[in-house]
Amino acid sequence: MTEIHTDNPFGRVSRIALSASNRNGRTILDDVSFTAPYKIMTPFQKENGGIQVMPLCASAGIMKGDRQQFTYQIGEGTDVEILSQSFEKIHKMDGGSASREIQIQVAPHAILTYYPQPVIPFADSAFDSEMTIHLADETSRLFLLEILSCGRNAHEERFAYRRFSSKVKIYREGKLIYRDNTCYEPEKMPMEGIGMYEGYSHMANIFLSASISQPEIQEKITAILDAEKECEGGVTRLAYGDLAVRIFGNRAQKLQQIAERILFC
Repeated sequence: MTEIHTDNPFGRVSRIALSASNRNGRTILDDVSFTAPYKIMTPFQKENGGIQVMPLCASAGIMKGDRQQFTYQIGEGTDVEILSQSFEKIHKMDGGSASREIQIQVAPHAILTYYPQPVIPFADSAFDSEMTIHLADETSRLFLLEILSCGRNAHEERFAYRRFSSKVKIYREGKLIYRDNTCYEPEKMPMEGIGMYEGYSHMANIFLSASISQPEIQEKITAILDAEKECEGGVTRLAYGDLAVRIFGNRAQKLQQIAERILFC
């Protein structure tokens, strides 16, 4: 039965579903489906045989009532990088909210780089996101990035949104290895204070799976962060050898540059 939402401008849940497989050493999309306002560009081929996948959205951004469900199957031996076309704008909402659910499966010997553009929550917006990632085993590799801004700072909308919620759960072989439950409600929280944004306007969260986070990688990331004058950040080794990185800055582009250096270090 089709799920209908009367407060959703598209009248139903917007969906993306894709499946990647390995064919003779090259990654291909063997199954793709989507509904308005989304579609999937023809993937960009990488030199190593992997692909870059970019969902396109006909909408100007996330609107009140939007309900989105994304499903990604990253097959065995594949290398998939998921990008986004532009900064993600969460538009002003007269009450109500928008939501997104993401389900990802990463098979053995597969690599997923989830690298969307930064998120900009406009004044009075409310957005809830839930992401669940299942890594098949130790050979399943993951680099996950999220950059969240304070809002439209130049428009005097610094932390003027109503709510931004992001829940991330990552499993390996069925065991929970990482859980992040972020919920910002600026009217109730000291967003500029210690333990929050601490005077910065942008924050980056990065997760690197244990298969790509060897001990020397942690040292390299620490060196990258220590050398930065504009930003502050730290890296934590988690219980099962994975790494979590958090970085504060005042420019989204700067955080993206640091994330790329971490990805390729």
